[in-house]
Amino acid sequence: MDLIAKERDRLLYRTTRLLGIILTLASFLVLATPGIVDATSFLAAATLGVLLLFCYIRLAGERSLLWVLLGLTAGIGAMAIVQMPISPQDNRALAMALIPFAGGAIAGFALVLTSSWTRRVVLVVAASISVGLVYLAQGTQEFFTHAIGSVILGWVTFTTIGFWVSSSVPRASERIQSIGSAHRAERQASELEAQRRQGARLLHDTVLATLTLLAHSGVGVTTEALKAQAADDANLLRQLRLGAEPTLEADSDTESPQPITMPIEQTLGTTLESVKHRFNRIGLEVHWHGTGQVLLPPEVLDAFLLALAECLENVRRHSGVTEAHVTITNDETAVRALVTDSGVGFQVADVDSARLGLKESVIARLDEIGGTARLFSSPGAGTTVVLEVPR
Repeated sequence: MDLIAKERDRLLYRTTRLLGIILTLASFLVLATPGIVDATSFLAAATLGVLLLFCYIRLAGERSLLWVLLGLTAGIGAMAIVQMPISPQDNRALAMALIPFAGGAIAGFALVLTSSWTRRVVLVVAASISVGLVYLAQGTQEFFTHAIGSVILGWVTFTTIGFWVSSSVPRASERIQSIGSAHRAERQASELEAQRRQGARLLHDTVLATLTLLAHSGVGVTTEALKAQAADDANLLRQLRLGAEPTLEADSDTESPQPITMPIEQTLGTTLESVKHRFNRIGLEVHWHGTGQVLLPPEVLDAFLLALAECLENVRRHSGVTEAHVTITNDETAVRALVTDSGVGFQVADVDSARLGLKESVIARLDEIGGTARLFSSPGAGTTVVLEVPR
């Protein structure tokens, strides 16, 4: 709020300086018209006009009420000086010549005289004096003349602009703060939802997979492999409880969270070996084809390998076969993996949309890093999943 108020004041004072200088110079050009003011009075008024210009220049730098008061005094003094030697028949012309001075050059200070009651009192007094001097200059008892109306309009215009800027900035600040609060709340909710989904994926891909093996009495899996996988899952849960971020290690057979800084790029070929060893250990023989070495950014590599591992886990659980084929291809823009099996297959339309395996652990995980997943299967014809991630 303080920063916004400072910017508001800077805008008002710089605008006041610019308008004040322009209107003051224009006013003296009008007063310099032959027959309006004699040379002696004009020179005396011009001296005060220089002081008025100086006050406008200093006002934008120091923003003190002192320069406003001094500028108003100089302007009012100049108006009083040019009236003294004028004869009555010239007063109406002088009143018209004073319009840009009283309603512009002096009234410009109104932009910075609306922020406090003290300044507003100064504004009312200065406006009243300038209107009074124009009234005296016209030499007539009629008050509501064109000259008086023009001067009043000038003061009202500058005052209105000053009030509008001063009052609109706090409202804008409140709206900005409310928008910022809403944005922070939405971001926090999004982060919590992302954490929840990440936790659900990790549990599904690790702990629930191990529990499924135990529920089926570890058919096709050695006791040592079950113990190793359970130990890895226990380590994962322990690290998550301590607040570590889950990542993949290139030289490990499983996922484990490590609170360390990952390199800019990791090699796909070396980390594919860990996935292969993991599934070979629990009874699924994986045959690898295609590219041997591909570099991917860490976050893309993690999502790609986790999604690939989930596809292989689905083969192990549901296909009815003990082997799968993984073909890795790449080009300048993307890396692709085709996971195929010759198992029982299924109707893609019959897949439950609430199942985490395909929806969250594969499709949603790749979608977050700009990748895609496509599924092809039919009963008795096996299954093929195409994973694609950007390089």
